[in-house]
Amino acid sequence: MVDYFVGIVKEAQEQEIVLDVGMVGLALQVPHSGHFEKDSSAKVYGYLHWNAENGPSLFGFATSQDRSIFKLIISCSGIGPKIGLAILADLGAQGFLQAVSAGDDQMLSKVNGIGKKKAEQVIVQLKHKVASLIESGTVDVSEMKDVAYFNDVSLALQSLNYSRPEINRAMEYVKKNVKADKVTFDILLRHALAYLSKQI
Repeated sequence: MVDYFVGIVKEAQEQEIVLDVGMVGLALQVPHSGHFEKDSSAKVYGYLHWNAENGPSLFGFATSQDRSIFKLIISCSGIGPKIGLAILADLGAQGFLQAVSAGDDQMLSKVNGIGKKKAEQVIVQLKHKVASLIESGTVDVSEMKDVAYFNDVSLALQSLNYSRPEINRAMEYVKKNVKADKVTFDILLRHALAYLSKQI
């Protein structure tokens, strides 16, 4: 089993990148491509998923934790890779952990492809596993206290009719550029809107 790939990002679409690893170009499905800059070197954590009808699919993640949470999500019955990617794209690993540990089915049900029933099912099936991961220190939960702010900003941008790719890029920008001690809803939204206004 391959753990990770190191190569040059040749293409970066919304949920797919092409990674040049020498003589091979790997097409990897990703939660969103904001973590990967075109024509730059990247370390991508891989996961090969087998579907009886469609055969193998290769997925890529910016961190090993994102991959671990993706595998945890799709271990839930009725949840496939497509929804797993959508959860990571909309909530991130930290947001997902927070939603499950807090039993927040409303936060989960806002993800495309997940209704209230499915959100409740995910929480019931995975709450114990998530609690064990957090208690053991297996996953980094240092940013969980700020996740609610990021989720609220994402929802606010949706209400302003920004597209999912635009929102993803804006959220990546604020995560990189807003200092941890400055994280509030107002500050994050102001920075996100300023970033998006410059993209027009």
